[in-house]
Amino acid sequence: MDKSSSMRSLFSDHSRYVKSFQLFLDRSTEHQCMQEFINKELPDILSRIGNGNSSINVLGIGSGSGEVDLQMLRKVEEKHPEVHINNDIVEPSAEHVMLYKELVSRTPDLQKMSFKWNKMTSSEYEKQMKEENEKKKWDFIHMIQVLYYVESIEETIKFCHQHLEKNGKIVIILVSGNSGWASLWKKYGSRLPLNDICNYITSRDVKEAVDRMGLKCQHYDLPSIMDITECFIDGNEEGELLVDFLTETLHFCKTAPPSFKSELMEYLKQPDCSTRKDDKIVFNNTLGAIVVEPLF
Repeated sequence: MDKSSSMRSLFSDHSRYVKSFQLFLDRSTEHQCMQEFINKELPDILSRIGNGNSSINVLGIGSGSGEVDLQMLRKVEEKHPEVHINNDIVEPSAEHVMLYKELVSRTPDLQKMSFKWNKMTSSEYEKQMKEENEKKKWDFIHMIQVLYYVESIEETIKFCHQHLEKNGKIVIILVSGNSGWASLWKKYGSRLPLNDICNYITSRDVKEAVDRMGLKCQHYDLPSIMDITECFIDGNEEGELLVDFLTETLHFCKTAPPSFKSELMEYLKQPDCSTRKDDKIVFNNTLGAIVVEPLF
C-alpha cells in the first residue's frame, strides 16, 4: 500500500460498510444465484442426511441475519418432513443475531425447528467446543460467504469435518476463483489497506485446501453479476459507495492516490473483471459452492 496515502479499511467505519454491503446486494444477483443453488442443487445434496433419526442437527457458521439460513432449512424440512431440526447458529454480530431472532419470530410454520444462537466467532466456538470436550455432531454444516473471516480455512474445515455425522454434508459458498473479485485481489490486494478482518480467499483456495486434506468434495459454479456502471460517474454517491465495497477501502475515490485510483478504475472495466452489456458495465460476481463429504 502507498504509505503516503490516507487510505483506510472500509471495516473501520461499520455504518458505511453496512450501507455499501446493502447497495452491493441491490446491484448484484448475489442472493438470486444462491437461491437458484438452494432450489436446484441443495435438495439432492441433503437427501441422505439424518440417518433415519428423529432429528437432524444443523450448524450455521456466520449466519448473518438468517434469510439464507431459513431458505436452506426449508429444503431440509421438505426432504425430511417427519423430523425435528435442531439449528445451531454461530454469529459474532449482535445486530445480526437480533435480526435473525426477529426473522424467526415473524416467520410462520417453524414448529419443527429449534434455534440456538451463539454470539461468537467460529474460532471462539471451536475453542469452546474443545475446552468442553464437546462431541456433538451435525448432519448439515454450512458456511456462506464466511471463510474470508476465519483465522485458518484448513483448521475450520477440519473442525467441521470432525463433527460431521455419517452421510452429513458441509456446504461452503464464497467468491469463485474465476470471478472479477479474484482478478482484482490478485492484481491490487497488496496495494489496498490491510485489515485483520477479511482475507482474500476464493472457492479455488478452498478446493485446494480440501484436496490437500484428502477430503472428497464437489464443486458448483454459481454465475452472478453486479452492475457497477455508477462507479464511473464522477461524484455519484452510490457509485463511490460501490467502489468502497469493491476495494474494501473507506472513501477510496477521495483518499486513493490519483494515479492508483485511475489505474484501478480502468482495470475494473477490463475483461478480467467485467463485461459491457447494453451500455452497462457488469462485474463478474460469480460464486463457487463446495460440498464436502464425510470420509466414511
